[in-house]
Amino acid sequence: MQSVLIDSLEKVLGADSPRPATLIGGAHASGFLGEVLSLQIAVRLDDGASPDPSSLRVRLSGDLVDRARVHAVRRVPVSHPAPEDADEHYLATTPGEYPDLLEPLADETVELGRGIWEALWIDVVDAEPGTHELTIALSDTEGGPVLAEHTATLLVHPHALPPLTITNTHWFHADSLSTYYDTPVFSERHWELIEAFLASAREMDVTSVLTPTWTPPLDTAEGTTRPFVQLVGIREEQGEYIVDLTLLDRWLGICEHLGFTGIEIAHLFTQWGAQHTPAIQVETADGLEHRFGWHVPATSPEYRRLLETLVPALRSHLEEHWGGQVLWHISDEPHEDQLEPYRAAKAQVADLLEGADVVDALSSLAFAEQGVVDTPIVATNHVGPFLEAGRRPWVYYCVSQNRDVANRFIAQPSVRNRVLGRQLFAFDAPGFLHWGFNFWWAQFALRPIDPFEDTCAGGPFFGGDSFAVYPGPGGTPWLSLRHRVFAQAMADHRALTWLAELTDRPSAVALVDEGGTLTYSSFSYDVEQHLAARRAVDERILAALAAG
Repeated sequence: MQSVLIDSLEKVLGADSPRPATLIGGAHASGFLGEVLSLQIAVRLDDGASPDPSSLRVRLSGDLVDRARVHAVRRVPVSHPAPEDADEHYLATTPGEYPDLLEPLADETVELGRGIWEALWIDVVDAEPGTHELTIALSDTEGGPVLAEHTATLLVHPHALPPLTITNTHWFHADSLSTYYDTPVFSERHWELIEAFLASAREMDVTSVLTPTWTPPLDTAEGTTRPFVQLVGIREEQGEYIVDLTLLDRWLGICEHLGFTGIEIAHLFTQWGAQHTPAIQVETADGLEHRFGWHVPATSPEYRRLLETLVPALRSHLEEHWGGQVLWHISDEPHEDQLEPYRAAKAQVADLLEGADVVDALSSLAFAEQGVVDTPIVATNHVGPFLEAGRRPWVYYCVSQNRDVANRFIAQPSVRNRVLGRQLFAFDAPGFLHWGFNFWWAQFALRPIDPFEDTCAGGPFFGGDSFAVYPGPGGTPWLSLRHRVFAQAMADHRALTWLAELTDRPSAVALVDEGGTLTYSSFSYDVEQHLAARRAVDERILAALAAG
């Protein structure tokens, strides 16, 4: 058996020997109080007569045993890992099985394949300040001798990072939970699932939640409807709309309890053009009616009549019962040739949203300069003109941002995921958006998928684009490598922001700007350089605190 202690930014692909972890400032992993410290053990069991897979016993020792969580890094099928014109930094460009899923160890044993490199992922949570040693010993399950042993040094600084100062949203899909786990929408079981998976989003430092006030009109084929998830009850009595916000209050209570600081109201019009209304149910004397949707145009007078009741009621209620940020959306990703329909849709609600924060994905500077979208959220591969114009926009990435820029695809190196934290800081972005925290559907939501078997939304998306978390047994969220690394990116941002407050912004930027070459589309892939830069940030913070 061969084994190697490796850092959290290494992906163990199976064939090649992984890069060993290095001590940086005397530790294999370091951070502040409350920061999750992660490392890995790569293992290669030689081919032999023993069964395949083979079981190993994993035993931890040291003062961090009660703080450590061990996962097996599992490969998942990726039918579409990269674009045809992939840049040189993809780890794989052909279909195959690649590491992503973090499967919690039920006990001290783990089954690993033979003849390939596998990995164990170890998170250390809520460790006390100081330098710690965690020893990981591997042996066979029959009580035999230790086959391999590694001791990792971890350093926890005696201060806690301040909270994230930007908005970080990865759209939460409540219908994925009810569909995958086959439970009625907003049943008690569904609420349990919602809270568990929202908690896992907070572990990724997600701060804002897409809230299904009505079924979000996202990634839905025209003429079809995703399962209704409508928190706002609407009934019609004697020609008047009456709003019931009881379910919304339960949702807000969960969000507040988990520490979210913002919510996003579901989009008021359909995606890619804003030409139709979202799917909304209305309770009538004859029963529940699917009153709005693809069959109703965005400029419908009846929809305006509903909005005149619905929007003021929501705004007033949230002002009284929700102390955090509230973001509104008109329509997602309007294109330049859809300017007039977007304007018409916005006109339906502009007076009702006066003074509200309205944000939408929009990557055309010319479109944005016309003031059609109050706060544009710009794709990272189109942000250059905005920066040159002196703007500091929100940014997003998804399947189309597949060359040169940061992203979280399974076939990309983890540093390409983590670098986003320093980019958002360096360019002073007020927020980041990703569309898929748990979209377990084929493209356009035409059918549900099993994310353990399909990581590409039925084929067209690159592996890992549509979700960052897996539906584990019993309603337990199973995280991904990408989930954990993105959380590290946000911790980097928090550390840099703190350093800028303690000292000055230019010196903080200088620690991560790679000699003035850092952009959204240009950055170093040197993992040790990246980790050393974070350690330098931490040391400057400690020095500033010591100096008062």
